[in-house]
Amino acid sequence: MNLFPRLARSFAAFLFLFLFTGNAFAQQAQNADRIIAIVGKNKIILQSELDQQAQQAAQDQNAGATLNDSLRCLLFQQMVMNKMLVEQAERDSLLVSSEEVDGMLENRIRYFIQLYGSKEKLEAASGKTVYQLKDDYRDVIKEQMMADKVKTKLLENVHVTPADVKAFYDKIPKDSLPLFPATVEVGEIVIAPPTNPELDAYAREKIADIRKQIVTDGKSFETMAGLYSEDPGSRDNGGLYKEVTRDGGFAPEFVNAAFRLQDGEVSPIVKTKFGYHIIQMVKRKGDQVDLRHILIIPKHTDGDYKMAIEKLDSVRSLIIAGKMTFQEAVGKYSTDDNSKMTGGMITDQRSGSAQLEVNQLDPQIALMIDSLKPGAISQPQLFKTQTGELSARIVMLKTRTDPHKANLKDDYSKVKNVAKAQKEQETIDAWIKEKLPTYYLKIDPEYRDCAGLKKWQVEATSE
Repeated sequence: MNLFPRLARSFAAFLFLFLFTGNAFAQQAQNADRIIAIVGKNKIILQSELDQQAQQAAQDQNAGATLNDSLRCLLFQQMVMNKMLVEQAERDSLLVSSEEVDGMLENRIRYFIQLYGSKEKLEAASGKTVYQLKDDYRDVIKEQMMADKVKTKLLENVHVTPADVKAFYDKIPKDSLPLFPATVEVGEIVIAPPTNPELDAYAREKIADIRKQIVTDGKSFETMAGLYSEDPGSRDNGGLYKEVTRDGGFAPEFVNAAFRLQDGEVSPIVKTKFGYHIIQMVKRKGDQVDLRHILIIPKHTDGDYKMAIEKLDSVRSLIIAGKMTFQEAVGKYSTDDNSKMTGGMITDQRSGSAQLEVNQLDPQIALMIDSLKPGAISQPQLFKTQTGELSARIVMLKTRTDPHKANLKDDYSKVKNVAKAQKEQETIDAWIKEKLPTYYLKIDPEYRDCAGLKKWQVEATSE
C-alpha cells in the first residue's frame, strides 16, 4: 500500500502536536532561516519547518517507517500542497475570522493541557507560556483552517462503496498486504463516586463566598478564576471560554444558565455533574457567546470510592448472570455520557474505530485486559480521568486479534479508510493538475529532484 495517503491522513494530526512541543522552531529566527519553497504570492516554507515536521513524523507511530529521503520528500510535497490550498482559499475568499482562530487556539490549548496534565507541564514541555504559544502559532492555525476549508470543499462528495473497497483490496498484490499488529475491541462502564453531603455543602459554600466577593465586593471575576477555579482547561486564562454554543459539549445546565445572561452579568450558582459553577457573560455574538466561569469540585472520601466499586461489582454480576447486556448496563449505570454514545466501546479519536492497537491503549486498561478472554469482564478498579479526578470502572474485552496480514473480514474498516484516502488523494491530484499552471512555484535546488515535485515544477508557473 502506498504510504503517501497515510502521511496525508496523519498530517493534520501531528501538525497540532508539533506546535506544542519543546522543539518547536522560534519564529524570530525566520530571517536567518533558509527558504526552501515559495508558493503563490508570498507563501514560504522554511528549512526549520520541514526539519520539525520530519522529526515529528519519525516519532509518529502511524507513519510506520523510518523517515528516509523518499519519505522526507513526500512530507515536503504535502507541505507545498498545503500552501497551495491556503493560496486557493484566498482566491476563493474562503477566509477565517480572528474569532474562529482564537476559538481553535483555545480548544487546542485546552486539549494539550489535559494531555500533559496541567498548564505548568505543558509550558515546561514547550518552553513557552500559554500566551506565547497562542501568539506564536496564531498564523499557523489560521493557514491550516483556510487549507482545511478548501480541502473540505474539494472532498465533500468523495465516497467509497463496499464494491470500491473490495476492488481496492483485490488490486493489492498478496505479497504486499501489510501485517497488522494485535488489536482489541474494549468497552468500559464508568461510575463516578457519589459525593459526601458535607463535602458537597462545603463546595457550595466556597463558591457562594467567591460569588459574593465578585458581585458585592467588586473583585475581578478573571482574577478570582485564576485563584480558585478548579477547571484546568480555563483557570489559567481567567476562566475564559470563547465561542461557546448550545451544542458545544458543555453540560446542559451550564449552557442554559449562560445563555440567559446579559453582557457582564454573573449567574447564580449552577450545579452540573462536574461540580458548582458561576458564570460571567463576556460578550454575545449571535448563537455564540464568550464567557468566563469558575468551577469548584466537591471532594470525595475513601467511602465514596468504595461505594462506586461496590456498585460496579453488582453491575458486573448482573451482566455475567445474563440479566442484562453490557450495552444495557452502560445505558443504565454509566456516568460517562461519552461512553453512552458508543455503547461503552472505547474508540480511536481520529478514525472513530473501535478496533484499537494494543499499544494505543491506556496502560491501565491494557493491564486490566491482559489476562481476559474475549467476552470477559474485569474486576472494578479506580482510575484517573482526563481531568485528573478519581473514578471507577469495569472493562470488557469484546474481541482480540493476533498479528496478521490484512484481510477484508478482520480489517474492513481499515482497508476502507485507506481506499477512501487514496480516492481523496486522486481528487486532490486532479485539482493540483488543473490549478498548477496558475501558481507561482519555486523550489530550493536541494529538493527539486523529489519525484512528486519534479512534475509540479514543470506544470507550475516558475522563474
